[in-house]
Amino acid sequence: MPASFRPYLEFIAETAYQAGRLTLGYFQTGLRPDMKKDDSPVTIADRQAEELIRARIEQRYPGHAILGEELGESGPSQAVYRWFIDPIDGTKAFLRGVPLYAVLIGLEIEGVVRAGAAYFPALDEMIAAAEGEGCWWNGRRAQVSSRTDLRDSVVSFTDPLNFKKHGRWEAVQRLMDASYYCTGLGDAYGYLLVATGRVEVMLDPIMNAWDCAPFPPIFREAGGYFGDWQGAATIYAGEALATSQALLPEVLAIIRGR
Repeated sequence: MPASFRPYLEFIAETAYQAGRLTLGYFQTGLRPDMKKDDSPVTIADRQAEELIRARIEQRYPGHAILGEELGESGPSQAVYRWFIDPIDGTKAFLRGVPLYAVLIGLEIEGVVRAGAAYFPALDEMIAAAEGEGCWWNGRRAQVSSRTDLRDSVVSFTDPLNFKKHGRWEAVQRLMDASYYCTGLGDAYGYLLVATGRVEVMLDPIMNAWDCAPFPPIFREAGGYFGDWQGAATIYAGEALATSQALLPEVLAIIRGR
């Protein structure tokens, strides 16, 4: 285990920034996507951004494992250090010229994500964190909301149809009914809003590890929670929930129908 995670924090933030600037060269240019087997879009911007990130990791940290959304796995299968890459989280938004897409990078060490960054190139917003180093939003400390009552809180999500597709509609309906306001500020941007105290709850019924790898350290260092809908802090549950520690018990109870 390294004595300090600061070098990783600086490396991840700089790498996400460079990849994000690359994607801007394709943003709002009428780019045509290819369609993957799961019917989701991928573009040359996705591929080139992931190639850039991988090249920087391989040069700086040879021997580390890498898992990227577009280019798969590389490196030792039992590596202590494992990087997660989503070169464009929110490709559908990216293709529509919506500026809420992000570059996501997370570093897992000994099974725990210890450092991560989410950069939103079209907005020039960066949130990055590492264990013991704080959570930083464009150079200032980030903190989750101080609200303690869901009736005063905002709930966000990505695609409401996904809740029905995955049998979670009743749970999320209870949560929305109990909140002050609900909005579809989705993909990684919703999690940024929670980590910076502008929204209180963000949740998704389906989630890949690379879609959320930066968020455990971001939320731990910002005083919040990121994990599954049962209260376990993980990126492997296939679902995601982010909120403050103060609201977490109430949110979990409503999800469970209690």
